[in-house]
Amino acid sequence: VDKDNLSVVGQRPIPEPGPNVVKILKMHSVGICGSDVHMWQNGRIGDFVVKQPMVLGHEASGRVVKVGSAVTHLKADRVAVEPGVPQEIDEIFKSGHYNLSPSVFFSSCPPDDGTLCRYYKHNANFCYKLPDNLTCDEGGLIKPLSVGIHACRRAEVTLGSSAFVCGAGQTFIMITHVCATNLYSDRLAKAKEMGADFLLPVKKEDEPKEMAKKVEGMLGCMPQISIECTGVQSSIQTAIYVSLIMSGGAEFGGFGAEMTTIPLLNAALSAIKQMISHT
Repeated sequence: VDKDNLSVVGQRPIPEPGPNVVKILKMHSVGICGSDVHMWQNGRIGDFVVKQPMVLGHEASGRVVKVGSAVTHLKADRVAVEPGVPQEIDEIFKSGHYNLSPSVFFSSCPPDDGTLCRYYKHNANFCYKLPDNLTCDEGGLIKPLSVGIHACRRAEVTLGSSAFVCGAGQTFIMITHVCATNLYSDRLAKAKEMGADFLLPVKKEDEPKEMAKKVEGMLGCMPQISIECTGVQSSIQTAIYVSLIMSGGAEFGGFGAEMTTIPLLNAALSAIKQMISHT
């Protein structure tokens, strides 16, 4: 895509690996993330704006066909790709949170190209061998699965936790026993197939407080944890309204508008322990 034509398909030269870089043959499986759709349809998501032609895609797997001179642990292996690669050893990197470094390279985040291409060049340390019992399609799901695992760890989800998930996309239908909401019936059907206990169809005009009451009625209690995956203001508000007093928290996993209005008073009065976002 580019800033003027959001449906460009073009030819690019096959990249050559540097010393610590692998090249992957014909990216086998690449998922379509919600952020990719935003870039394609709107040319931006929040502060991330398409200003020059770029390739989308960051949920990927493929096979190594050429490696740099310093790479010894990968040859013709099938690998899953971690899309975020730190570019410098700054203080955030040293703290162990390299994914939060301001200089991080991230596939398909402007201006960095993504993986929806035949050949893709990537840092060897962020390519992970797939075991024989995992397909390349499953390898492409490792990135969204890791987001779900990260969110559960941050929100302190444990065995027996009750959770409310706003937006039953591919990431969070993989993680826990849930009450799931979504605008689209096909996603709710998939959430049911994956084990969601309660499904709540929503409409854009639904009031967040009313939705919170419906969730409580379905679960028979207020959920211990809310996981918000859409970035939509009304959905974020619902996640806060429905959060149990002294709950584990409201985990935000979706990208939405640059500025969002939230019921901070409700969050404070409920003493929600955490209001955190994934990266």
